[in-house]
Amino acid sequence: MSVEALKINTNSLPDSRIAVELEVPAKRCKASYEEALSRLSRSIKLPGFRQGKVPKAVILQQVGIARIKATALESLLETVWREATTQKSIKPLCEPEVSGGFEKLFESFNPNEILNVTLETDISPTPKLKNTKGLEAKSEIVSFDKAKVDDLIEQSQKQLATLVPIDNRPADKGDIAVVDFKGTYEDGNEIEGGSAESMEVELESGQMIPGFIEGIIGMKINDEKILKCEFPQDYPQKEARGKKANFTVTLQDLKTRELPKLDDAFAKQASDKSNMKELRDDLEKRLKEDAERRQKINRKEALIKALVGELEVDLPKTLIDLELRNLVEQTARKFAQQGMDVKSMFTPELVKSLMESSKGEAKETLQRKFALQALAEQEQIQVEEKEIDNKVKELSQELAGEKNIDPKRLREAVSEDLLEDKLIQWLEENNNVIETSPEKKVKPSQSKSEAKQAKSENKKPTQTKSKSEKATEKKPKVEE
Repeated sequence: MSVEALKINTNSLPDSRIAVELEVPAKRCKASYEEALSRLSRSIKLPGFRQGKVPKAVILQQVGIARIKATALESLLETVWREATTQKSIKPLCEPEVSGGFEKLFESFNPNEILNVTLETDISPTPKLKNTKGLEAKSEIVSFDKAKVDDLIEQSQKQLATLVPIDNRPADKGDIAVVDFKGTYEDGNEIEGGSAESMEVELESGQMIPGFIEGIIGMKINDEKILKCEFPQDYPQKEARGKKANFTVTLQDLKTRELPKLDDAFAKQASDKSNMKELRDDLEKRLKEDAERRQKINRKEALIKALVGELEVDLPKTLIDLELRNLVEQTARKFAQQGMDVKSMFTPELVKSLMESSKGEAKETLQRKFALQALAEQEQIQVEEKEIDNKVKELSQELAGEKNIDPKRLREAVSEDLLEDKLIQWLEENNNVIETSPEKKVKPSQSKSEAKQAKSENKKPTQTKSKSEKATEKKPKVEE
């Protein structure tokens, strides 16, 4: 017996969503109901009846018509949805949702009548670019700054310094103070994480919230002082933003750094170079390479940003949510690599907050992806299989000692990277990149400067560098 055909109509909805209107013949509704009843009669066990031989009337009495109807409706929707997506070549990104809700549909469902139902789902968007050529992209110039060589050497000099106790003068900028402190808001409530004992604090701007370092400077060992501070408006912990606080601080100890001489012995200790000239030349070379790398990245980002500006695409909620989960998982992995207890840290409230605050980033990531995808399709840019083969072979040799390398995923990653390189090269050749000088920053007042620096370093009242953080590798590092 042939199955009666569905009547299917589709309508596009905003945000890359589709509504599929279905008219299901009454015979198919009845057949689904009878099948549900038959399945229950075969599976249910009742005293006095052999399994599979329970009369339908008894099934209805024991199970109830509501359960049978619900089972029939769920099975029917699953079947007709599969059929509709095949007929109309729909590739859903998620499970369909019943327009108006399943409960409402269930209430009106009559197995003896035609069923009209609308199912909605997200589908992959069709990105389009208004223009691909003649775009104007602005990229900030990254210059090699020779002064950074001295900065890096100074950082390494501090790392290799000897800490010398101080007992004959007050605390000064650049010293390391060992302090006890307890913080309260103006209303007397204790500040969460605002207390510590015998904590080392570098007396440098940006290490703590504004007013804390300044208050310690001038104190002598065993002095106790109440520091009046104010949390910045952009402080990471929302409950503390803009609030005034008092910190009762006791200076337990005071140290200063005795810096090593900048001679060949220092070069050998700080790096794998045998003298200061080799060390300076090496740092200069690395800084130049880093500037060139960042300059290239800036041009690439500028071109992609200009391309995204020409993009027309509706982003489905399903893809945004998936990207948000990826971002949260990446954050969790980073914390786990630092030895943090991710399970206790990532509470449902924190995950929800992270997902909410990451929506912009998730949308930007998807827009970049779809802009490049549209460019490849519109300009017919592709990578030859031979190029992929050669690159995979090269990487496989480099990764010969690595374990758990998935050849399929490796090939996919190589293909994506090679295609992106070609797309960026095409954009470079067909568009105009205007290189601009970095904006000159006007130095604000001292307190504002410190507040800004505190923000950039994301410091809490009790945060300072731990001994493990200070024990960095000897070789001075080029900043990323």
